[in-house]
Amino acid sequence: MPHGDDLDARFNELVSQIDADEQRKMRASAAKGAKAPQRARRPRRARRGLLAAAAVTAVIAAAGLVLTYRPDLLTPSPVSPVRQAASIPPPEETQPVVEAPQKVGPFTDSKAEHFADGMAGFQLPKAKALAGLSKAEVRAGLDRVGKLFQAAYLDRETLMGAKPESYLKLLDPDERSWYRKKPRMWVNSFAPKTAELATNVIKVHGTTTLSTKKDQGRTVIVVKTNYLVVYAIRRPGQPDTTMRLVTHPKGVAEIYREEGHVVVWVTDGGASATPARCDVHDYFIHPMYEDSEPDAVQPSGPPRDPYELDKPESEGCATSTGT
Repeated sequence: MPHGDDLDARFNELVSQIDADEQRKMRASAAKGAKAPQRARRPRRARRGLLAAAAVTAVIAAAGLVLTYRPDLLTPSPVSPVRQAASIPPPEETQPVVEAPQKVGPFTDSKAEHFADGMAGFQLPKAKALAGLSKAEVRAGLDRVGKLFQAAYLDRETLMGAKPESYLKLLDPDERSWYRKKPRMWVNSFAPKTAELATNVIKVHGTTTLSTKKDQGRTVIVVKTNYLVVYAIRRPGQPDTTMRLVTHPKGVAEIYREEGHVVVWVTDGGASATPARCDVHDYFIHPMYEDSEPDAVQPSGPPRDPYELDKPESEGCATSTGT
């Protein structure tokens, strides 16, 4: 129940909004309603209680007069149309549609968009006993071929121009000493300071096939590889120069047993690159950006699709349909 002081405060607030004539009428009516019949004297404590009760009765009676004379004071004031409109959220259908900008990757809308990422794209055949080798021996040979793929085309240090140490370590010791004299012949490396990867994703697509052949009186497994490896690159520190560069490595390796252990011997390899310069021959890839100086070698022949896996071999510099 509200305290008497609270009632007084509320009452005074209401009365302050009434003009003088109305206040006089209300006080007169309140005084008449508060008079109690004269009775015998009562103890002081009881009279004090009676006076308090009379005061509350007067407040209640006055409040009743307020309702009689100015009922509008207790009626909530109408809310301003402007404020009311502001307090109600607009219908959802009127809200502006804010769409986050879609990130467009460097492979979007290209043939490489749906290629597998990295090693997932090197599809090695299932191992089986072949050419006198057990299934486990064939599997070990194919695992070594897969690691050679990774070191040749996906290793970041080799791609950025460092010595292809990871590739060298995977070669047979006898082949390793020969390869040191011909570095980068079977790996992809960008010429120093010409490129950086615009994304960690490298797209890979192609095939690996197995066959057998006779060689020096023994049967060997021939592993032929035919792949597309697509990089998103840019000039170092210049994101606005980002482009796709397609390489087409093809190679041959042989798997056989010699002196009780499995040998993996790379017999052929090489890759074309698009778009790249044709006038430099140092086993590095020199990308051709839109703002690059013209190539000293003029391309020839009809435009070729760099994404075509089975295109015929060509010498020199060919035109491209784009990447």
